Amino acid sequence: MTALQDLRVVEMGQLLAGPFCGQLLADFGADVIKIEPPGDGDPMRNWGREKAGGASLWWPVVARGKRSVTVNLREPAGQDLARRLIAEADVLIENFRPGTLEKWGLAPEDLQRDHPGLIVTRVSGYGQDGPYASRPGYGAIGEAMGGLRAVIGEPDRPPSRAGISIGDTLAAIFACVGTLVALHVRERTGRGQVVDSALYEATLGVMESLIPEYAIAGYVRPRTGSILPNVAPANAYPTADGKEHLISGNQDTVWRRLAEAMGRPELGDDERYATHNARGANQAELDALIAEWSATLTAAELEQVLNDHAVPNGKIYTAPDMLEDPHFAAREAIVKLAHPLLGEFPMQNVAPKLSETPGEVRWVGPELGEHTAEVLAEVLGLDEGEQAALRDKGIV
Repeated sequence: MTALQDLRVVEMGQLLAGPFCGQLLADFGADVIKIEPPGDGDPMRNWGREKAGGASLWWPVVARGKRSVTVNLREPAGQDLARRLIAEADVLIENFRPGTLEKWGLAPEDLQRDHPGLIVTRVSGYGQDGPYASRPGYGAIGEAMGGLRAVIGEPDRPPSRAGISIGDTLAAIFACVGTLVALHVRERTGRGQVVDSALYEATLGVMESLIPEYAIAGYVRPRTGSILPNVAPANAYPTADGKEHLISGNQDTVWRRLAEAMGRPELGDDERYATHNARGANQAELDALIAEWSATLTAAELEQVLNDHAVPNGKIYTAPDMLEDPHFAAREAIVKLAHPLLGEFPMQNVAPKLSETPGEVRWVGPELGEHTAEVLAEVLGLDEGEQAALRDKGIV
């Protein structure tokens, strides 16, 4: 049994934010029916820097466990078909620009009039209302508006990005949380609601105390590179074999263990470093001291001595490290599935782990329209003749 196996979700989003929300629900067993335009499908099918045999290496991950159905939503007949599929679903996910559903005659209030238990999860750049609502909004813009870009990077350089589409995935995670909350409320009331997840608000939601720091203390967080100001030691330090190794010893008891690992236990009670505030005030000096020591050891030697003294530490993992690491293997953090073109296909497994109803990656992202006939017959009861008529008209 999977946690969400009794849920049917219609996903009408594209690119990343909406589809990632759908991926999370599919991971835990929801029947996610992904509606794509005939011909080209979701642009994510062609996204990603690296491709193999012309196939995207990103699509099999973000569309995993979903069923692909082609529907031309720009045609009235396609909109009617989508409306019929939504009527059989618990959740609709969309991440079009606000107003698009309404333009297609699929406004949430209209859908919920006939299907009061429907949950409509909407992901957009700025939310469904407010003066910026109609603007196009991509993840990068949400990251900037939500405050993340301003604090990433070195202080003497322009803002950096995280290296992944973090704004989109944050909005998707918040959308998924909102969807599950709305489902829980529906158990009590029988009624669905609209979940409104904005890219900039999802980013803002993880920005810790950034707002009160300025509003109360007049402090604007700057870019600080690899450190957090006044939190020390917590940095990447050099090793004798030319690598960088993360060490986090910013709790008083852990700092004392780190001092012992360095062979200088007296530093643990040194008034310059003994307390959190003292280490913060002497952060640069402390980092230089630790770097001088770490550079005398190889990464493997450093990791061993730190582990022996129970000091949190770790190498900076890349994909090869993950595929070779015994902890990843023991926890099955990476799962391998069959891909129709590429053979064995590794990807990250479902998280978090549930003890009684764990999630599962059931299959890689499907071919365009792979499940159209199956879904139209199973969900709507359309026979082959009815489906052929829709194909002839370019609706599916």
